[in-house]
Amino acid sequence: MIRSWRFAVVASAATLILAACTPVPVRTPGTTEQLAAQAAREQALGAQQDWSLDGRFAASDGHHGGSGGIAWQQDGQHYEFTLRAPVTGKTVQLSGGPNGAVLTGAGRQPLAGRDAGEVLNAEFGWDVPVADLAWWVRGLRAPSRPAILTFGANGLPATLDQDGWHVDYRDWYAERNPPLPRKVYASRDPYTVRVSIEQWRGIGSTLP
Repeated sequence: MIRSWRFAVVASAATLILAACTPVPVRTPGTTEQLAAQAAREQALGAQQDWSLDGRFAASDGHHGGSGGIAWQQDGQHYEFTLRAPVTGKTVQLSGGPNGAVLTGAGRQPLAGRDAGEVLNAEFGWDVPVADLAWWVRGLRAPSRPAILTFGANGLPATLDQDGWHVDYRDWYAERNPPLPRKVYASRDPYTVRVSIEQWRGIGSTLP
């Protein structure tokens, strides 16, 4: 399906922009100590409701995809994304909360929907679980739903499976307190969502 506006033409371009992945770490079920440390991270980071990040974003439906820069501002349940195309410099803004979401830019009238996922799917054909991603991108399980974690040699989550999505943590800002992800790849066939985080703000106690 051809959409009215895209960050990139094909999914392979999105893959190239977020290349240079680190080797996949050894993944093992969590020990008692690792699970306790994860619970402590979730308690600390989950309590911080106002945060932001800057980085790169890519999404694909398995046939078409797009990529670009992302600035994500989270204020409790309310969010605002600015997505920037890498070549044209065009931007779109996605903002919303519990009462719905609105997409502006892309040379058209604002597009409204029940939530961010619905709006992104309608405009670009992307399946992006935005509500869950707000937790996953911080290395946390979305609350009140089952999840399966594995851990890497660094003692931090290597993978997270929840709500039918597989989340792969490719790199971490391990020096932060608490640690925060650097590269987060989420997939649910045929969809993929990738976030490469260049800077965190307003969360944890140490800047990268």
